[in-house]
Amino acid sequence: MLGPVILAASRSDRMRRFVSAAPGTKQVVARFIAGENVDQVVPVVEDAVARGLEVTLDVVGEDITTREQAAAARDAYLELVERLAGLGFGPRVEMSVKLSMFGQSLDGGHELALANVRPVVEAAAAIGTTVTLDAEDHTTLDSMFAIHEELRKDFPDTGCVIQAYLFRTEQDARRLAADGSRVRLVKGAYKEPASVAVQDRAEIDKAYVRILRILMEGEGYPMIGSHDPRLIAIGQELARGAGRKLDEYEFQMLYGIRRDEQLRLAAEGHRMRVYTAYGTDWYGYFMRRLAEKPANLLFFLRSMITKN
Repeated sequence: MLGPVILAASRSDRMRRFVSAAPGTKQVVARFIAGENVDQVVPVVEDAVARGLEVTLDVVGEDITTREQAAAARDAYLELVERLAGLGFGPRVEMSVKLSMFGQSLDGGHELALANVRPVVEAAAAIGTTVTLDAEDHTTLDSMFAIHEELRKDFPDTGCVIQAYLFRTEQDARRLAADGSRVRLVKGAYKEPASVAVQDRAEIDKAYVRILRILMEGEGYPMIGSHDPRLIAIGQELARGAGRKLDEYEFQMLYGIRRDEQLRLAAEGHRMRVYTAYGTDWYGYFMRRLAEKPANLLFFLRSMITKN
């Protein structure tokens, strides 16, 4: 299986340098990354909204090593909020954050990440939108959920992400569904050991359906993070079975993947949100996209060969 190999490479500085220098990289990165800065991503957002889509914006970057970098990540999101304020999109354009960017792994990282992310969540609420806390590897989740719970005391719309391949997730889903949270369910895109995560793809899909049922039958707002046609159809069926209206859940897909399907779902009246990443520190995000689907890796390799 190439996926675990690629995920391991996502942590390698040597592979980072190799991939960054490869002739075909820029072309493929542009498929998944909407731009390098706010000025480049705003037209992408405006176009998506004009087509009936919604957006969640991610300033890429993780594994920071200093408090100064954590503060810079906070400031990058505050700059984004400032630009969104003048566009009037409200909840149609929200933000996704990785707490590792805000200093979670540093000494005193839990308190540091909370201190850095809070002003971003506050600023988002002031312009009528919100923030979703992305899930990262399993060692970070207790901290992420605690920060999520703390933020929701003042900003109840703050969302979080859960990952179907982790054994703990059904229990997390039951707690969150009963709590009325906004919860995005994804399969999971980090290299996790067999002691904490399902390894078989078919079993991950089964877990995804079980967890999605919990969310649909709960009191929260489910966000279906998947490009899989079967899971999308099952999500629609579960929503109907739970008596949910079209505005009581949403689909989410990545920028650059299945654009026609995104537009189809939006045209049918579904809330369809596009996870749109931008920034210069794209390597970790990019490698996880390659690991998720062999076709992405083949596209990258073909581009490299074509450019040589």
